[in-house]
Amino acid sequence: MFEQTFKNIDDLLHKDAGCSSELDYVEQTSWVLFLKYLHDLEKDKQTAAELSGEEYTNIISPEFNWTVWAAPKLADGKLDHNAMSGDDLLDFVNNELFPYLKKFKSNATSADTIEYKIGEIFSELKNRVQSGYNLREVINLIDELRFQTQIEKHEMSHLYEGKIKNMGNAGRNGGEYYTPRPLIKTIIKVVNPKIGDTIYDGAAGSAGFLVEAFEYLKQSKKLTTSDIVTLQKNTFYAKEKKSLAYIIGIMNMILHGVEAPNIIHTNTLAENIADIQEKDRYSVVLANPPFGGKERAEVQQNFPIKTGETASLFLQHFIKILKAGGKAGIVIKNTFLSNTDNASIALRKELLTSCNLHSVLDLPAGTFTGAGVKTVVLFFQKGVSTKKVWFYQLNLDRNLGKTNPLNEKDLSEFVAFQKEQIQSENSWTLDLKDIDLSTYDLSAKNPNTPEEAPLREPKEILNAMARLDRESEEILKVVKGLL
Repeated sequence: MFEQTFKNIDDLLHKDAGCSSELDYVEQTSWVLFLKYLHDLEKDKQTAAELSGEEYTNIISPEFNWTVWAAPKLADGKLDHNAMSGDDLLDFVNNELFPYLKKFKSNATSADTIEYKIGEIFSELKNRVQSGYNLREVINLIDELRFQTQIEKHEMSHLYEGKIKNMGNAGRNGGEYYTPRPLIKTIIKVVNPKIGDTIYDGAAGSAGFLVEAFEYLKQSKKLTTSDIVTLQKNTFYAKEKKSLAYIIGIMNMILHGVEAPNIIHTNTLAENIADIQEKDRYSVVLANPPFGGKERAEVQQNFPIKTGETASLFLQHFIKILKAGGKAGIVIKNTFLSNTDNASIALRKELLTSCNLHSVLDLPAGTFTGAGVKTVVLFFQKGVSTKKVWFYQLNLDRNLGKTNPLNEKDLSEFVAFQKEQIQSENSWTLDLKDIDLSTYDLSAKNPNTPEEAPLREPKEILNAMARLDRESEEILKVVKGLL
């Protein structure tokens, strides 16, 4: 049911003059979906309060309740066809509902409350649907969705992930919002966070790393009441610069079960890393910073190693914001291992001397659909310098792409080998004593790849062809003699 509903909504938005791309479809679906989710959440909390003999105060005022403006019902439970539509609905949404919801941000007691998130979401977006009749149909479709059971919530979160993936592949943003989930799950398995860790992503996008870390930790042990509170309030932290990605990240975490995600809408790189104190640090960093971005000179002033390369600035930020003993899994372009500019050399030296870069996963082209770059994943722990680096080169017997994406099975050998740092045709260890300390070059050159037969000289090929011709002539003579 959910899948068909999303398809019908996309068809409606496609016809609307205010929505022109998959990004718009996701954004507009998200705010309506969020308000329906909020309504169902309030109903659940009210029921739970009544059962325990407590009072529950609704977050949303009665006149802005979903059942008043979006889906008023008749006595038989069917939608009241006198519900607002057309220009009346647009006027209410644009001039009353959105301004009301924006005020939640300034009225909230703290940034880690759902009230604050409501205010921030509706401060960052606007209703783009230009036809009040289209909006009415979208609302009617979303009203049919239910978030009451874990199965329903799981199916909804799965389908929402699918919409994010489609948006990431839509072209305008390349793969910026979407890191393949099999890769994220693999990174988390290797980093192996524990309940009680604080987990951070300073380039959160759609919050895929935090969502998958939440799922991983939920399955890691039988959760106590204290564990549940820890996961909800004191585990996941993120920052995101772009408004749409910020909204989608919050929505994605909420649909997966984190009620008030600790995601801040800010430019991470605008913060001077010299100002990071011990209280600001995290025990785990999981991230895939944007590929190929360039930063202005004033942003570069926030970092000791000056470079315009966005990912290199993020890596400095991540090293600095990790606690001593903290662990990280970071996706970065493979050119980071061998670039010869001064900033890249200085950054490799910083990483190798302040952290133990224990493993590098070398990924094939096509891992990120549409991105057109080769990447590696850096696994490191802060506080001890690197002595040896274990490399694993993922060699697949197929080309990766939109119709043939990376899967968890592709990465299973890497996960198994990484624990013991096993040597194989696809894996090897680099001793830091053997690298050039003037460049700190870490190029992923596999010494265990079976050598290919050398190409033959043209003269040798011609001689072989002549020999084969002579052998063919002899065979024909024998055949003719037999006839």
